[in-house]
Amino acid sequence: MTSSVSNLAQSTKTTSQSGLFNSKSIMGKDDFLKLMITQLKYQDPLNPMDGTKFASQLAQFSSLEQLHNLNDYVKQSVDANYMLIQSVNNTMTANLIGKEAKMNLSSINYTGQDSISFGYNLPANAKEATIKIYDKDNNLVKTITCPELMQGDHKLSWDFTDNNGEKVQKGEYKIEINAKDLSGNDMKAQEFLIGQITGIKFTQNGTKILINGSEYDVSDVLEIIQPQGGDSNGNG
Repeated sequence: MTSSVSNLAQSTKTTSQSGLFNSKSIMGKDDFLKLMITQLKYQDPLNPMDGTKFASQLAQFSSLEQLHNLNDYVKQSVDANYMLIQSVNNTMTANLIGKEAKMNLSSINYTGQDSISFGYNLPANAKEATIKIYDKDNNLVKTITCPELMQGDHKLSWDFTDNNGEKVQKGEYKIEINAKDLSGNDMKAQEFLIGQITGIKFTQNGTKILINGSEYDVSDVLEIIQPQGGDSNGNG
């Protein structure tokens, strides 16, 4: 009679061919159970499996099942925590409606609104600063001389007219600022958008805030501020 090891190898091959084992590269607890049953089925009755070894295999199978169940519990706990955090975030985000958001963006989406607010930050006092607005084809449509040159944040408004005073077409526009310090050297200035949050939208891709008729990710928000008047006007 052939050895139990040979029988086990042959039975495993037969079992695999019969479809009991699938093509997964990772064996699960059901696969180990089938392997143990096959091992018992094909053991040599004149030389049965040692009871100690069998008890050890049963203990290993029990440990495997417990680890598998623990993994399921951990995953369920993580999913529950995620849902709870998402619910809290959604509730807190709803309280932002009516406030102004400072956005880490340098593009504008024109959908037909009357005007849009944006701003720029100067790291130091500037000698001059100019805002240039380009369309999606990188054509310059608007040039605005910045009225405020002191260090800090400054706010502007654009009514979507070009340098000729004509309304631009709907679409996406890019903002760039060119600034020079008091010595006439180029200065690194930052552009940003400012707009009042008019609504919150919950999507499969996360929470969105509605500003000026466009959707933005909450992660794009740099700062939440109280609405203020006194915008400089970027009309031609």
